[in-house]
Amino acid sequence: MTPEHAIIIFVAGAAAGTINAVAGSGSIITFSTLVALGYPPVLANVSNNIGLVPGAVSGAYGYRRELRGQRARLQRLLPASTLGGITGAVLLLVLPSSYFKRIVIVLIMISLVLVILQPRLSAWVRRRSTGGSTEIRPALLLLVAATGVYGGYFGAAQGIILIAILGVMIHDDLQRLNGTKNVLAGAVNLVASIVFILSTNVDWKIVVLIAAGAVIGGQLGATYGRRLDPRALRGVIVIVGLVALARLL
Repeated sequence: MTPEHAIIIFVAGAAAGTINAVAGSGSIITFSTLVALGYPPVLANVSNNIGLVPGAVSGAYGYRRELRGQRARLQRLLPASTLGGITGAVLLLVLPSSYFKRIVIVLIMISLVLVILQPRLSAWVRRRSTGGSTEIRPALLLLVAATGVYGGYFGAAQGIILIAILGVMIHDDLQRLNGTKNVLAGAVNLVASIVFILSTNVDWKIVVLIAAGAVIGGQLGATYGRRLDPRALRGVIVIVGLVALARLL
């Protein structure tokens, strides 16, 4: 790894940590950066997932005020997320790496579409959230678990999917739901990372660089994220994602 690549990976980690704390989909930046730098997709995905765990913890801590009073909710939702995350991680390891190379192209495309549509999706969620319930229903648990499978397998745009589900099915302030989203997505990354560490090769240089950047980015996102221009953030994600697609194709 050259010094230039190390700097690029660190900056990508900081950007991902910031965006993940604010909305989600920041992992597209780190994964796409690694692929663009020439790392194999599965190794890039595994190392990226592990590296973003400290950033997820940092982002959740930054939203600690919004998380007050949500212990009972998280106690119901976390098992679904963790079970889904473990399932997704196992699928990544069990399925041939050639499958991932094909599937990830489709997943990146879906993720980029979600990023582009995020403003309209958020507006739709705000309109629908007033009709939501304060109860944790089986359908919500199933959707959270399915999102966990997606997050354990790949993870990009997991946060956008989660906030949409929570916003539609739970009646609460969106900033509080964003705090919930940070905890659930972080749990998925954590359990998937444990599976990866125990079962496959990890590039620890990448992990350390992404983790260091993501921790800083998580605090920046929680503190200043609401002031950032969302159009600029989406533009960065889309550009980096398109570069990764070009590399994979």
